[in-house]
Amino acid sequence: MSSTGQYSSFRDVAIFAAVRTPWVDLGGALAQVSPVDLGIKVGREVLVRAAIDPASVDSVLAGSMAQASFDAYLLPRHIGLYSGVPRGVPALGVQRICATGFELLRQAARQLDDGVQLALCVAAESMSRNPIAAYVHRSGFRLGAEVAFKDFLWEALHDPAPGIDMIATADNLARWHGLGRDEVDRFALDSHQRALQAQAEGWFEPELVALGNERFELAGYQSRSIELPRGVDSVTRDSHPRPTDLEALGRLRAVHAGGVQTAGNSCAVVDGAAAALVGRASSAQRPVLAHLLASAVVGVAPEFMGIGPAPAIQLLLQRSGLTLGDIGLLEINEAQAAQVLAVVQVLELDGGRLNQRGGSIALGHPLAASGLRLVLTLARQLREGNLRYGIAAACVGGGQGMALLIENPAYQG
Repeated sequence: MSSTGQYSSFRDVAIFAAVRTPWVDLGGALAQVSPVDLGIKVGREVLVRAAIDPASVDSVLAGSMAQASFDAYLLPRHIGLYSGVPRGVPALGVQRICATGFELLRQAARQLDDGVQLALCVAAESMSRNPIAAYVHRSGFRLGAEVAFKDFLWEALHDPAPGIDMIATADNLARWHGLGRDEVDRFALDSHQRALQAQAEGWFEPELVALGNERFELAGYQSRSIELPRGVDSVTRDSHPRPTDLEALGRLRAVHAGGVQTAGNSCAVVDGAAAALVGRASSAQRPVLAHLLASAVVGVAPEFMGIGPAPAIQLLLQRSGLTLGDIGLLEINEAQAAQVLAVVQVLELDGGRLNQRGGSIALGHPLAASGLRLVLTLARQLREGNLRYGIAAACVGGGQGMALLIENPAYQG
């Protein structure tokens, strides 16, 4: 485990508002929608919910992992322009794989020190549109040579440094920490049950924007649009949470022989987007969603990448002068059940404070967008429970971990 890392503290930084689309299963109703258009939708919506004129935005930060459309290079710029941000405002693409959503907020906070007043942060991911790609056929096909087209979505899970995939890194942690299949499946079941209960109560509805067939106009330029499949008029809720039980989870075959990770106790593959507005707390004209206090990012061994949240959280607490007991709630991205349980074990964390509304096993993990969802969900829970501090964290493929510390602006001690 890494003992070093990067820590940043922030003063007077607030997340004014945040919003997300429903997370929709791979190949579902959003399968043909470009991540650019998903990003435009949430970019526009977060400005409406915050009652902020797009002309007030002076920085656009956006992230998306896969090149899921031919205009992927232009994703940050087009999200800004079609969200109504002035043409003179620059846009920046940000990438830290599963922690991209966190990194967007970190970058925005740092830009405030450089004079930015209001940053629009957007993360959009179409896992369904990950391409079938080849990198070696630019000059054609040689007689008898291998045809090298592969599934980008599947191949991207493989880390060639240790020579294993992301699932195997969680299996490594399960062996190292003595985690059995039953314990891992029980964690997955709990994720589904919590998400289903939250969904039944309508808890997620305030953070969601419904999607329908829609056109985005920009004067002087080509229009863009969201077009849903025939027979689908709207998308209003997360599609993956579903009733299950230990027996059903137990019937699923492990991805790797001798391992504990299955399709049922790993994160769901989904499409979706999220957005947030970051600015000075002291300049806010209305109550803000959360104060952003600090971030920490660390490196860990690639073959144990899932442990990354543990040292990131430890560094965050140490440098912030807090203890785990000071933290009301935590949201840790559920890449795989075994990796979250390993983090819980290392931190000696009370599971009752973790992922109370379910996590990515139940809801899904649209890579770049998950960090913004975690922070949004966490901030809302802190307000509900009158809790002061919360931490959102995630592991990162290749061997990293990242964590953010937020504060409830409405806390009454």
